[in-house]
Amino acid sequence: MTTVGDDVWILGIHMTRFGKHPDKDVLDLAAEAALAALADGGVTMRQMDVLAYGNVLGRTIGQQLLKQIGQTGIPVFNVSNACSTGATALRQAIMAIKAGEADYGLAVGVEKLAGAGLLAGGSRSGDAPTWTPEGRFGAVAPLDGRVGTETMPGVFAQIGMEYGYAHGGTSFELFARISEKNHRHSTLNPLAAYSKPMTLEEIMGDVMIAYPNTRPMCSANCDGAAAAVVVSGATLKTLSLQQQRRAVKVSASVLLTDPWQESCQALPDIHTVTRNAVGRAYEAAGLGPDDLDLVELHDCFATAELVHYDNLQLCQPGGAVDFFNSGAPWRDGRMPVNVSGGLESKGHPVAATGIANIWEICHHLRAEAGQRQIPGARVGLAHVIGLGSSCAVHILERAAA
Repeated sequence: MTTVGDDVWILGIHMTRFGKHPDKDVLDLAAEAALAALADGGVTMRQMDVLAYGNVLGRTIGQQLLKQIGQTGIPVFNVSNACSTGATALRQAIMAIKAGEADYGLAVGVEKLAGAGLLAGGSRSGDAPTWTPEGRFGAVAPLDGRVGTETMPGVFAQIGMEYGYAHGGTSFELFARISEKNHRHSTLNPLAAYSKPMTLEEIMGDVMIAYPNTRPMCSANCDGAAAAVVVSGATLKTLSLQQQRRAVKVSASVLLTDPWQESCQALPDIHTVTRNAVGRAYEAAGLGPDDLDLVELHDCFATAELVHYDNLQLCQPGGAVDFFNSGAPWRDGRMPVNVSGGLESKGHPVAATGIANIWEICHHLRAEAGQRQIPGARVGLAHVIGLGSSCAVHILERAAA
């Protein structure tokens, strides 16, 4: 029986192919991922003590999923937390185990976004000769088009340009080279939405969305689901040796939101929340950035990947450009980043992304990543943010031989 504060392990995990699934609805995709994760862990729905279900735009709930995979009467937590929804659902299952309320937990994240285009997020309506305060926020007017922008492509374009202004070394070509890396990595991922390489010229010559991000430098909204089965350390010891060998330890699971800052009232601050979360994660795991063998970070845009090199302490403060130019984040570099292809080519079905990033890490730690395998990988970090803002960081470790 689980005791309070017990270790938590990922026992089974799965992600569907990301892309277009016109023949499946949200619950079909969620069921596919959930049942495959259970099978991967060698367990059944009957053993699950809790379900955490993440979905943002589909307006579905976990209770509906249970009708497809098994109505066992367990508690269900329905989670919606922007792009960090999947990771938040996973953490909910983890915390149920740590609280001693569950031996097994199932977390699912799912979204159907194929054809949605670039999600805007702005709220500006037509201008009028006068403006009258209304609604919950009273005299606080929307910022979009007045003080910068609230649209996601624009926000992250500004963040990349801001970093270049502060530290130097950035250019349109540099950001395109980050995208080139991720599209190259995706060619080895059979579940990626896009798995073909793109040349630097193709990336730079594509449609400009928000300078310096062209279309291939933006996350690909698509359909997909991912699910994970977690188990307490005490329960894991009762399972087969094969299940124990394939289990991946959750050494840190951190979820934070923005602290108040005057500046973030004008431009969302993705830096502070990530720096706070990763600092707490390193402390909880007793590890540091030098211990990592690979990282899956939230590259919703090429500009975002660059700044998160710095935020996750993968380089010296202000040193993200030099870090990338050194070749470190390539698959054969000293700190591989987004070997899956990242959100730019693996795809970004919003609520599934947080668990999908962890799926990638788990496969390397299990030595099951095929052609894209990072040799000898023992420790990985998965990071995701949801503007609003929240940040989830998970540090994962390979089971002892």
